[in-house]
Order: sequence, then C-alpha cells, then structure tokens
Amino acid sequence: MSQSTAEPPTDLELLNAVKRGQVECLGILYDRYARLVYGLAFRILENAEEAEDVTQDVFLTLWRQDAYNPSRGSLSSFLTTMTRSRSIDKLRARGTKQRFLQRWQSLVRTESAPASPLETVSVQERSERVREALSQLPDTERQVLEIAYYEGLSQSEISERLQVPLGTVKSRSRQGLLKLRRTLQDYL
Repeated sequence: MSQSTAEPPTDLELLNAVKRGQVECLGILYDRYARLVYGLAFRILENAEEAEDVTQDVFLTLWRQDAYNPSRGSLSSFLTTMTRSRSIDKLRARGTKQRFLQRWQSLVRTESAPASPLETVSVQERSERVREALSQLPDTERQVLEIAYYEGLSQSEISERLQVPLGTVKSRSRQGLLKLRRTLQDYL
C-alpha cells in the first residue's frame, strides 16, 4: 500500500487493501483495534481465553467477510458491536452448557445410600441410559464431550490436546450435545 504523505492510512484504505489481498494491512488494523476488542470481550466474559477466542473470531470475520459498511459508522463502532454480540453469544452458550451439565450430573449422580430399592433401580436405569447414549456417539464427538465434562477442559485446551482445530472441537461438541439431547430427550 503506497502513501504519498507521511499520514498513516485510514481504516477504510486498510480494509480496501485487505480486500485486494494485502493481508499485512489486516495486521495494522489488528494493532489499532485488538486492545479495544479484547478489552471489551474480557469485560463481558471475565475469561481471558474466551476473550482471546472472540478477538480472533472478530478479526477473522473482518478479513474473510465483507461485513463492514463504512456508511453505517466507524470501524471501531462496528468492531465494538461485533465484539459485544459475539461475547454475548459465548455467554449464552456457556449458560446452555452449564444447564446441560447440571442436568447431566443429576442423571448420572448416584447417591451413596439411596433411600429405597426403587430409587436405586431408577438411578441405575438413568446411568445406563446415559452410558448407552454416549456409546452411540461417534468416537470423535464422545471424546470431546468426555474430556470437557469429566476433565473440565475448555474447548481451546481440548483443541491443543487432540491437536485439531478449535472449530473442529466446537463442531464435534455441538453435534455430540445435540445427539445426546435427542437421545435423552425424555429424561431431561
């Protein structure tokens, strides 16, 4: 990107250069706005790893999609809006996962001394159904869910452990949870 003056390029000039394939211009935009994006994501999520994920996602979207319309406001406003939206989506997903985990734990929880033989049979039956539902999942989906729920690792940590892309882990987790939900629908 050539500039005839010593003034730094505008956001719009940089975005146009990115569209023309000058990916290094995305780095300049990242340097300008990453602190803003990460800071907002961290304030909303209160989790550094999730804030990093949102930051990466926002800049990947800026690079891959022609989503920004300069007539609708500044790039910083656009990035702030996208960051807020993606962070809230993560919070909702986190809440959904927590509710599912609570229900899951109540299904597999076995008490040390059930009060009656009927309760014992009921707990055993639910545990067996959960084990059966898990066994019906493809190995890749089951592995991701077991690591997440039995070991408590985040999706980023699972990605590192399994040496697969984060998007793959997210996809396997979502698909596995959806299949479990359908299978265990009558018990949730």
